[in-house]
Amino acid sequence: MTLRTGLLGGSFNPAHGGHRRVSLFAKDALGLDEVWWLVSPGNPLKPKAGMAPLSARVKSAIAQARRAPIKVSAIEQQLRTRYTVDTLQSLERRYPKREFVWLMGSDNLAQFHLWRRWRDIARTMPIAVIARPGYDAEAIASPAMAWLRRYEMSAAQFRQGHFGSAPALVTLRFDPDPRSATAIRRADPNWATRLSEAPARDQVTHQPVRADEAGAIA
Repeated sequence: MTLRTGLLGGSFNPAHGGHRRVSLFAKDALGLDEVWWLVSPGNPLKPKAGMAPLSARVKSAIAQARRAPIKVSAIEQQLRTRYTVDTLQSLERRYPKREFVWLMGSDNLAQFHLWRRWRDIARTMPIAVIARPGYDAEAIASPAMAWLRRYEMSAAQFRQGHFGSAPALVTLRFDPDPRSATAIRRADPNWATRLSEAPARDQVTHQPVRADEAGAIA
């Protein structure tokens, strides 16, 4: 049986209820079986200052995903991929019985044209964009949206027969969630130190999460 799986990438520094809420919303809207959170080992496009160790970020994600159809993975570490396009194409090859959809916020769509081989990402799997307050206008006017617009469809059309096709673009809207990892770090800069020192285990590969390594970038 083909499993419909959403992929949500990010630092998860730390993971919080907003990640869980948007994942469950996307699951229901798109008719997904589950969502995988791809915790980036280390994105060179983001500052290292304030970035918790990978194991701590994976543990925070596992705690937030508990009792939900969400699996937490640091699989980029095993795939040794540097760019998002390589990660997604590797996942397609490794899991041929799954149909993937890439989930991202409208802030990412606004800069999507700057990602390496972004058109190949769109051709690899469908993309679902989750609207974020303050980024809609910039996303709509972006070069990537100008190219993707011809492939846009509703969530209902997507569920009814276009799931496996790419390029495909679905825009999802839901009530904004005020929670953010940045605000959590400001309020509690030492959050990672209170987590268990036991090694984290990847919920997709079932392998222990090793020490931090360079991860995929856009």
